[in-house]
Amino acid sequence: MTDTYRAMTNHPITPPPELVEQWSYELADLSDHFVLARAARWGADQELNACCEWLGDIAYRQSLPLNGSHLRNVRRPKPLSLKGQAMRVLFENGMNLDGRMELDSTDIETILRALEALPND
Repeated sequence: MTDTYRAMTNHPITPPPELVEQWSYELADLSDHFVLARAARWGADQELNACCEWLGDIAYRQSLPLNGSHLRNVRRPKPLSLKGQAMRVLFENGMNLDGRMELDSTDIETILRALEALPND
């Protein structure tokens, strides 16, 4: 699985597999334009809902002046560097009560890639 594919399928606006399957069946009977427009509308609705939720949350917690760049940074964050990904994995997977780290195979791959990217001493 490529990093691009993994990033795309882990995006919060990725449609669920059932919906993708429904749209693929509809392509047999309906025009491509109609089905693709429906998919685009679904994505836009998800984005709008997420934006409204974020604005409501931030407005409730803080009285900061907001502008489009704030919203863009939250809704389209820049991908983390490999180092940032490895740091996130380590911080998100803290120690168990017995002192062991809980990492799944994708976490281990991320840390391994980050370590391999570091120069040798």
